[in-house]
Amino acid sequence: MIENLVPQQAWEVLQSNAGAVLVDVRSKVEHTFVGHPPGAIHIAWKEAPDWQVNNQFVADVKKVATNPSAPVLLLCRSGQRSLDAAKALENAGYQHLINIVDGFEGSLDANRHRGNLGGWRFVGLPWEQS
Repeated sequence: MIENLVPQQAWEVLQSNAGAVLVDVRSKVEHTFVGHPPGAIHIAWKEAPDWQVNNQFVADVKKVATNPSAPVLLLCRSGQRSLDAAKALENAGYQHLINIVDGFEGSLDANRHRGNLGGWRFVGLPWEQS
């Protein structure tokens, strides 16, 4: 089953469960330069230049999330890639998947800017840049 949680709820899961794993499924550039939650493990769902699904995604997650019943939280820019990645992990047998609604940057506002309506950074949760 895939749960959809807002960033604050996802943060609570991470704080209360030492076995939880946070996977940032955005591209390397997004993870590095836009920023990411501390401790987020970067495994891209899709990557430049071709933006095809990473065929190694599930195998790479299995290396860091070894307990299929522990919470695996997935984060992208706005919540869609992470949901697609969660579905792939569900098909691979993971049982406690959490899609972080609004992702790291949230939806586009009226000026087509992200970061003003929601997302991990918008709500003031910890983050860093590389």
